[in-house]
Amino acid sequence: MFKYIAVLLPAALMAVSAFAVDPAIKKQLQKLDPEERLEQSCDTEAMKRIAQEKTGFRPDKVIAYTFHDPALGEDSIKAPGAVFRSGGDWYHLSYDCVTGPKHMNVRSLSFEIGQKVPREEWAEHYLYD
Repeated sequence: MFKYIAVLLPAALMAVSAFAVDPAIKKQLQKLDPEERLEQSCDTEAMKRIAQEKTGFRPDKVIAYTFHDPALGEDSIKAPGAVFRSGGDWYHLSYDCVTGPKHMNVRSLSFEIGQKVPREEWAEHYLYD
C-alpha cells in the first residue's frame, strides 16, 4: 500500500500544481459570483497556457463570449467564440475548460487558436486596443 502512495502522491501533486492559481488571482476570484468565477478562472488559465505553449503569443486578455455565447455547465465552460489579445492584435479562440466545484482551480483545458480578427471588425464586437 505504501508503495502505491509513494508513486501516486508525487504524480497527483504535479497535476495539481500544473493548474495552480496564483494567490493574488485567487483572492480576486473569490470575490466573484460562481458563474463569473468559472469564466474568469478558465480565461486566466487559457492566457497562461497560450503563453506557455504557443511561441510568439503573449496574451494579456481573453474574452469568452465575443463571437458566440459560451455553453456553461456546472463546473465547465465551452467557449467556441472566444478571443484573446496578444501584441495589440485580437485572435479567434475556442476553448473547453473544466474546473473544480468552487471554480477556483482548472482541472482541464483544451484550446484552439484561430485567425487574427481584422481590425475593421473590432468595433462591431467591442474589441479595443
